[in-house]
Amino acid sequence: MKLKTPIVIAIDGTSASGKSTNAKLVAKALGFVYVDTGAMYRTLAWYCLQKKVNVDDEKAVAAVCKKWKTSLECVNHQVHLLVDGRYPDREIRTAETSAAVSHVAAVPKVREWMKKKQRECIQFGNLVMEGRDIGTNVFPETDFKFYLDALLTERSKRREAEGVQENLAARDQRDSQRAAAPLMVALGAKVINNSGMTSAETSKIIIEEVHKRLAECR
Repeated sequence: MKLKTPIVIAIDGTSASGKSTNAKLVAKALGFVYVDTGAMYRTLAWYCLQKKVNVDDEKAVAAVCKKWKTSLECVNHQVHLLVDGRYPDREIRTAETSAAVSHVAAVPKVREWMKKKQRECIQFGNLVMEGRDIGTNVFPETDFKFYLDALLTERSKRREAEGVQENLAARDQRDSQRAAAPLMVALGAKVINNSGMTSAETSKIIIEEVHKRLAECR
């Protein structure tokens, strides 16, 4: 499965549509590197909270993003965004960070910075990258685009099962209506509504489609 340039499989979609779980399954099945772009935005949100920066202040958030000291590393086939040399894995999953992340992610200067950093992940080889604007903004040139969605009621149940209380309808609205790189289906993306489907069933569809498109590239 080696082409001249690294392959990027873009998996976009709504909150709790199974992006992370399926991206991990696909990456493992294909031997690709997994990139959770949401974790990168969460890391910035957490950092802003640590520095007492008002996440509703776009200029302040943009200034922090411009100056913070970060680096990328690949550990066990997963890319991490390090801040001051460490990856705040648990800290970025708190309810406080979850509440702040969509505000931070809506800042245009932040999305510019993130796009550049996310494109740098190609240094680690073939990628499965999941987020909300991978196929539309970060890697629009890739031939491997997928968009996951599910009924709002089912997505809400998934979040509750994770012990997370989040207004997904409000989050969807903020993500789709923001000025910078809004959540939308990328041109040429295969849309998968996985309501009532298991992760294994969803990832199987993606993997089969990837194999099909790779065969067409040869």
